[in-house]
Amino acid sequence: MSEPVPILMYHSIARSPNEATRALSVSPEAFAEQMALLDDRGFTPVDTARLASSWRSGGPLPARPVLITFDDGYEGVHLHGLPALAKYGFASTLFVSTGWIRGAYDTGGGLDAMLDWDQVRRLAGERMEIGGHSHTHPQLDRIADDALWSELLRCKEIIADELGARPVSFAYPYGYSSSRVRRTVREAGFAQSLAVGNGLARRRQGPYALQRVTVRRTTGIEEFERLVKGRAIARTFARDRALTKGYAMVRRARQVRRKAIRSRV
Repeated sequence: MSEPVPILMYHSIARSPNEATRALSVSPEAFAEQMALLDDRGFTPVDTARLASSWRSGGPLPARPVLITFDDGYEGVHLHGLPALAKYGFASTLFVSTGWIRGAYDTGGGLDAMLDWDQVRRLAGERMEIGGHSHTHPQLDRIADDALWSELLRCKEIIADELGARPVSFAYPYGYSSSRVRRTVREAGFAQSLAVGNGLARRRQGPYALQRVTVRRTTGIEEFERLVKGRAIARTFARDRALTKGYAMVRRARQVRRKAIRSRV
């Protein structure tokens, strides 16, 4: 039986994040300390594609595997994250919202200083897998089928054009998905996708619903060590899960209300 694997979810790495990204930002010093701990404790970072491929084939993973993932595409991943990762030769995965990356496709939606495509290419050349995270970062389970297809294919095509290789991994914006979204992600050509869930990833979750644990500004080094060792995760994220359940009920109620309104029109 495959052992569970911690998949770490980062966003911004910044000394002075803005209010929009502060909670999910980590300082450069904290990130460097966390990478040093992974190295010291004998963890072996792999990228998303390798984990999913191993679990599909039953092939081996290295000792104490861990995934280091980044969402959205903040510039601090290049400025501060890359030096710490390169120091230890760590693999990682960056999931980009292509409409937030500075350049020809920029929609202006980025929440803070974002990467440009030259920086993304440099990251791709340094053992960082580049995956998709939609084009404009919507709640994918709340948009119509044609908009969903557009978000996925536009994201995939832009990454392929800019990097010369099609992305095979995806991460759901906000962690939200549904059976419709997961099926469409698969049909769009992505081989695996990550959610949030704040739990360890397990093979039985399937390749399109692998869970991650959130690393944020308040995550101290002792808590970080517990997360990567899979200890006290339920207790650490108990409040998050309660809030998530509450918000899920609100979202379902809104969906029912919208369907009722459309049926009367």
